[in-house]
Amino acid sequence: MATFTFRLPDIGEGIASAEISRWHVAVGDRVEEDQPLADMMTDKATVEMESPVAGRIVSLAGVPGDAVAIGATLLVIETEGAVETVSVPEEAVMPEPAPVATPPAAPPAPVAPAPAAPAPQAEPAQVTAAKPLASPAVRQRARDLGVDLAQVKHDGHHIRHADLDAFLRYGSAQGYRAPESAAWSDETLPVIGLRRRIAQNMAEAKRNIPHFTYVEEVEVTALEDIRAQLNSASNGLDRPKLTLLPLLITAMCRALPRFPMLNARYDDEANVVTRHGRVHMGLATQTDIGLMVPVIRDAQDKNLWQLAAEITRLAQAARAGTIAREELGGSTITISSLGPLAGMASTPIVNRPEVAILAPNRIVERPVFTGEGDRIRRAKMMNLSISCDHRVVDGHDAASFVARMKQLIEAPALLLA
Repeated sequence: MATFTFRLPDIGEGIASAEISRWHVAVGDRVEEDQPLADMMTDKATVEMESPVAGRIVSLAGVPGDAVAIGATLLVIETEGAVETVSVPEEAVMPEPAPVATPPAAPPAPVAPAPAAPAPQAEPAQVTAAKPLASPAVRQRARDLGVDLAQVKHDGHHIRHADLDAFLRYGSAQGYRAPESAAWSDETLPVIGLRRRIAQNMAEAKRNIPHFTYVEEVEVTALEDIRAQLNSASNGLDRPKLTLLPLLITAMCRALPRFPMLNARYDDEANVVTRHGRVHMGLATQTDIGLMVPVIRDAQDKNLWQLAAEITRLAQAARAGTIAREELGGSTITISSLGPLAGMASTPIVNRPEVAILAPNRIVERPVFTGEGDRIRRAKMMNLSISCDHRVVDGHDAASFVARMKQLIEAPALLLA
């Protein structure tokens, strides 16, 4: 037997350490090559560490929440001699298997490995055979339920919890049966990894920024009609389907040049406000492990379909845990949309050091007066909620900015001209 020391590799430029977000193994576990070992948190990105060798876990560097320096020991794996001889050609290959066959002197030893061998072979088959894309949380849940992710059908770039739920309900022979221990039981969860970063960032933003929120009602009937027409005209073309989000981002980019104090970042330690000439749009994105804010660079230069493609790409990468570190920073203003779950109004928290964040709310159909006597028509209405840093943005500027967006949204010809 020999030991293999797994040192934390360089997983990003400028990163000195990473936080242990989750262990997928424990001391004494058998692992196979390419089997997930741990999830490591760097800034807002989670990186999954996979085993380069097969063997048994001897020691782990710490518990979730602990930081490990780049190049430091993350874990130690006890390997069979045959694995070590791959890197040491001077040693004969034949003597290495001898230790495996030598233990007949101790009868319990050979008996134990025999039943243990099939178990590790079953789990790596899930990892190496199909290599389905899934977040660490989905992968861990599948392991807990004994589900082979290679059997789970999905329409997107990676497997989500909803895909796993559908498989458990309809795709498996046994169907879903919740673990009895999980029903009506209390659970204590450590606040670590991305969730801890979110908690720290939100607390700092709320503590340091004097927020104010302004809400305005906007009619989107004409905008929704144009969106439907554009999608219909794009049938058969290599274009992504347009949601409302690219149109709203376009409206923001058209309105911001008149109100540069909203497209800014405030360094409150140096007392310096930087007003940005270009719009790097933060896209608040919900993932299985928490909220991320990937950035659409130079959003003002992109057309609707380019914005739609970039929104889809960044959201999928964030949810799959494959997003690049440089795509999670440098935003100048953020938009946060919950889609159909967005409610009637919201009070979003500013993404520090930015000074403004916009949250479109749910579209509702209701009767409105036409302005021609008492005539009433049906209209699609939506509220826009904007939160600002009152140290930098005045209420008049925020209201004027939303009023300009309202003009563009309610007259889409102005938006698309």
